[in-house]
Amino acid sequence: MRVKFHKNLDELKERLLVMAGLAEQAVQRSIEAYRTRDLSLCDLVFQSEPAINRFEREVDQMALDLLAMEQPMAVDLRFLYAVLRINADLERVGDQAVNIAARVQEMTAQASAELPVDIPKLANLSSAMVRKSLQSLIEANSEMAHSVLAMDDEVDAMNSDAFHAITELVQRKPDLAPQALNALIIARNLERVGDHATNIAEDVIFWVEGADVRHSSDSRSEKRDVEETS
Repeated sequence: MRVKFHKNLDELKERLLVMAGLAEQAVQRSIEAYRTRDLSLCDLVFQSEPAINRFEREVDQMALDLLAMEQPMAVDLRFLYAVLRINADLERVGDQAVNIAARVQEMTAQASAELPVDIPKLANLSSAMVRKSLQSLIEANSEMAHSVLAMDDEVDAMNSDAFHAITELVQRKPDLAPQALNALIIARNLERVGDHATNIAEDVIFWVEGADVRHSSDSRSEKRDVEETS
């Protein structure tokens, strides 16, 4: 029975990782759409949302069934708890990709403008956080998960720099406000992707170490609370 249970846990992890791949791909496509103004990529992002949502429901149900039928203890219980939380964060990563794609659609209808924010660089860092947090899950590597937490500060700093640079630009060139606002919102969406990656890393740490690090930083825990109520 325990062999079957652990086989089911492996299948659950595989299902979660398939969903993770879809969410990460959606973010990559939305950023490529920003870079190239290719609206067909936006369409692909929108089309992927139902599949991501379906996977979220399926993963939740699989995890809840295992909790109800197997009554796991210790590390297995922590793993299922972590999966339920990670599942929700991955669905929200997909939501951020949809939000970015919607903003790109608006920007393509507006006059092109040079904006003082490096969206692709911010996207690369946020995506790297997601990949690293998921790798820590695959390898049950809490040390790797801890390293993701340190990356969040850099994403926050880049988002803050974008805010100040775009605010200054709008003051100088009010006619660029629509484009600048969309770029600022995209930067905020990417900062949230980084937040979700941080959440995933925290849950991996809880699973592997049994340590709850969510409240080790007041600012980090406040950010997660805002995400969960938005």
